[in-house]
Amino acid sequence: MATYIVGDIQGCYDALQRLLEKIGFDPAADRLWCPGDLVNRGKQSLETLRLLEGLGERFTMTIGNHDLYLLREHWRFPDGGSANHEIDVILHASDRERLLGWLQNQPLAHWAPEHQLLMVHAGVIPQWSVEQTLSCAAEIEAILRSNKAGKFFAKMSKNWVRRWDEELTGWKRLRLISNILTQLRFCDENGKILASASGPPGSQPMPYKPWFKHKHRQTRNVTVAFGHWAALGLYLRKRVLCLDSGCVWGGRLSAIRLEDRQVFQVPGKFHPRQVAWSAQ
Repeated sequence: MATYIVGDIQGCYDALQRLLEKIGFDPAADRLWCPGDLVNRGKQSLETLRLLEGLGERFTMTIGNHDLYLLREHWRFPDGGSANHEIDVILHASDRERLLGWLQNQPLAHWAPEHQLLMVHAGVIPQWSVEQTLSCAAEIEAILRSNKAGKFFAKMSKNWVRRWDEELTGWKRLRLISNILTQLRFCDENGKILASASGPPGSQPMPYKPWFKHKHRQTRNVTVAFGHWAALGLYLRKRVLCLDSGCVWGGRLSAIRLEDRQVFQVPGKFHPRQVAWSAQ
């Protein structure tokens, strides 16, 4: 039995199929993990959801920002009608309710004690330990699975605060937790996030750093696996694993086998931004 973590798929179903073939994935024995962004932009999001949902307990994920966007569109358009055609295909699918009910019940953080590994979509601020990350993620998970999910989706576009404070309450707290787990790239040592920054390390203003570069972060003694950062690319260190190698932007779809850290890659979807990513 082997455990593979695959980076942001974003609806690139054909690339995912090629990758699973390359690694010789055995759905009866192996496990596949993904730090989120299963859907959007790759043009085959419905097929991707069906494949991964069909793996049952062999598949583990954390919700990404594009997955949250899909869930919001599911709430906004009960009869379909999203302006995003790829998303609207899902909203008109006969198995929509099963697929999106499954997605809505996925976690925002996953802890694997056998690997001493924490998986999130984007990152973790320096102040959060593994335990606090899981606890904060659970706050969002509880809302998504309750009758308050619609109110959460209605407030998703609001950015009230950017600095973490344990005393935060209500929707401001929930929105910031969601932003940290699904959109974080840069932050300062006090847990203030740099919003809407997507460039590579070095493109950020001071005093911000990539979240994993803060020396005293509480998760420094465990491995953190994440995606979300195509401009960072495949970034593998002893305790930091970024698997987003820009598949949907013309890069590659990457997976790592946790047992021996072997990396597997297949070409992704061609996109006009391919040259821009390569230049970085």
